[in-house]
Amino acid sequence: MPNPVQDQTQRRALLRELLLHGPARTQKMLVDALAAQGMQATQSSVSRDLRELGAIKTSDGYELPQAGGHADEILSVAEFLRDVTPAGANLTVIKTAIGAAQRVALALDRSAWPEVVGNIGGDDTVFVATDSAAAQKIFISKINRARA
Repeated sequence: MPNPVQDQTQRRALLRELLLHGPARTQKMLVDALAAQGMQATQSSVSRDLRELGAIKTSDGYELPQAGGHADEILSVAEFLRDVTPAGANLTVIKTAIGAAQRVALALDRSAWPEVVGNIGGDDTVFVATDSAAAQKIFISKINRARA
């Protein structure tokens, strides 16, 4: 009898391998690719696996976040930044290229900037919370330097 935990572990390992070769446009494509390798999966299980793997949806499709040092995380996504606007004393709105907000949000998380309390990335907008107006000014300054 198959072990569900082993199946899940194997499925996630296969998904990781698939995504290391390039982005997948849809979850259905990943379900089909898994089936071609003898691993049965549903779209909902692939969706959960992608979330667990930390995969992000970009304009190219689902992909794993880039590995590497955190120092240049923001520089790696600077090309996607379109506009940075304060929205009150503790909230900053970052407009990005379409489909790039989650990638930018992840880069902000990985940057571990002390000014950033947290963020939420949608499709082309990231909301960034800071703990004070002074922290917000520092954050916006750092983002603008990255954009330059």
